[in-house]
Amino acid sequence: MGLVRLLVLGAGPPQLGVLAAARRRGLTVVAADRDPSAPGFRYADRRAIVSIEDEPAIDRLARAEEVDGLIAAGTDHAVGIAARVAHRLGLAHPVEPEAAALSVSKLRQREHLAADGFAQPRSIAVRTAAEAAAAAGELGFPLVVEAPNNLGERAVRLARTADELAAATAGALADSSRDHCLVEELPGLRPLTVNAFVLAGRFVSLTVTDPEPAPPPAFGVPLAHAWPAALSREEMQAVVDIAAAATASLGVENGPATVQVLLADSGPLVAKVSARLGGGHDADLCRAALGIDQNMLAVAAALGERVDEGDLEPATVAGGACVRFLVAPRGVLTEIDGVESAFTVAGVRAIRIYRKPGHVFGELLRASDRAGSVIATGRTREAAVAAAAEAAGRVRLVTAPAEAVA
Repeated sequence: MGLVRLLVLGAGPPQLGVLAAARRRGLTVVAADRDPSAPGFRYADRRAIVSIEDEPAIDRLARAEEVDGLIAAGTDHAVGIAARVAHRLGLAHPVEPEAAALSVSKLRQREHLAADGFAQPRSIAVRTAAEAAAAAGELGFPLVVEAPNNLGERAVRLARTADELAAATAGALADSSRDHCLVEELPGLRPLTVNAFVLAGRFVSLTVTDPEPAPPPAFGVPLAHAWPAALSREEMQAVVDIAAAATASLGVENGPATVQVLLADSGPLVAKVSARLGGGHDADLCRAALGIDQNMLAVAAALGERVDEGDLEPATVAGGACVRFLVAPRGVLTEIDGVESAFTVAGVRAIRIYRKPGHVFGELLRASDRAGSVIATGRTREAAVAAAAEAAGRVRLVTAPAEAVA
């Protein structure tokens, strides 16, 4: 029998954990990404320069490589493609195409969950600036304008005025692979992220984290995730319960799940359910915090292998854990310094630098603009957050103006 071949959709920062896990298992790793400089290609045996949004191309690639499974981690749209291609090829896959379709379309998901009675932020799908203006009249400002961009990631823009709404809507529609975007109320509620694994319909909550949002003009881009979330026992149970119920409502019965929840005084609201690993190294945080290798379990599920309840039992429990992202100044990356010093900070478990010298960093607007990450643990959540911050502060990402290097 030949080596097992796994096709990983995406080789960017959100896929690094899965790619590394597949390599540790000794699989033949085929990675697809439109970016020739994607950092995850270093883990791949074979790389394909193709958009993970190009379903016919992914289908041809899977057939040509005779893969035994497909996995999409960290970005939503590829989840549907992986499920459909696996179904057509007769491959085992943790998510059925119907459930995958609901998990990747926020509009369809919102409609489905509303019909099932779930509390959610109010939102309206629009296709023109006029429709966006009408939505603002109904929802009020501030608003969030959201659409997947052409890289397959979720592009989110904040609009506080009519002019900002018009610009955000035009930008979202121009940068989107869809013919609509979603205009959503911004209720000013506390965001939380629930990371879980589903076994035959049983939702096993692993970590609930507090994201730290980046300042404007970025919106919806976390600079850190801290575990455990600072919640009372009752709040934690309510958050996990609504995440589990929403996941079940969408028909996600196996594999990893990530649920974004907003906490209001009246209780939690469902913001988004994704049938995949989190895109902010959530699985790596889970491994550091609990000793549960969610990346490896996601790989096993993608290959149709059995995942047992014992695999989801914590092997160790840290007092706290934190992922902190690195942000580079705008310009061409010329030098990376301080990584060795950062590793000497007590509690640091991993440091990743996503890009090599020569990469051009722009303004931090979306998740893909981040430059790297630090993962740390500590006796308490506060100790882990402090360790990650200290280590991140020691890493120097030196850039020069692009015109000076050209």
